[in-house]
Amino acid sequence: MNKQMTGIIEEYEINPRTMMITPTSYGSKTYSKIIELRDEFLYPFRPIDIIKKSCQFFGSSYEGRIAGTKQLIGFTHKVPITIDPTNFIYFFPTTSPQNSQCIWISHEHVASHKRLEQNTTLVTFRNKESYVLPISCASFENQLLRTALLRTKLMQRIEDVERKSFYFPRNHRYFEASEGYEDYDNH
Repeated sequence: MNKQMTGIIEEYEINPRTMMITPTSYGSKTYSKIIELRDEFLYPFRPIDIIKKSCQFFGSSYEGRIAGTKQLIGFTHKVPITIDPTNFIYFFPTTSPQNSQCIWISHEHVASHKRLEQNTTLVTFRNKESYVLPISCASFENQLLRTALLRTKLMQRIEDVERKSFYFPRNHRYFEASEGYEDYDNH
């Protein structure tokens, strides 16, 4: 599949087609190379900036998403995050997000991976495109598993809420006192 580099874009939010966001040098600045299923874009900000902006676009802060991940699965370093759970958009970092070389990968699009050398992994996405990434295979597998755990825990919570709401009619008045109002007037 031949992708066209569309050029520099001014606005971008992560969406279901986003597969990976990598840092790339553009002059003396770090830009983001956004790799989608069929397109590639350059964005004049760092990958972490896209992650933060996309979290806000979907109604949360990056810090809130990090805190939610920590609460759900207990990890504190290189944590995967939920960008948008309704569209199954979960991303994980290849290094510390503060590292300028951190790559963000969509969990949904990873088809397979294999070790190439000690600190490089060949990642194949569901659209059959492959990329060599500077991450050990063991670390990549760990990030995949953490993200799968996050997805599972979040989906379980969503299903629990849906299951509980099935047993309560929508018009039920949860907060009304069980006594009638007139009982209070008679004292």
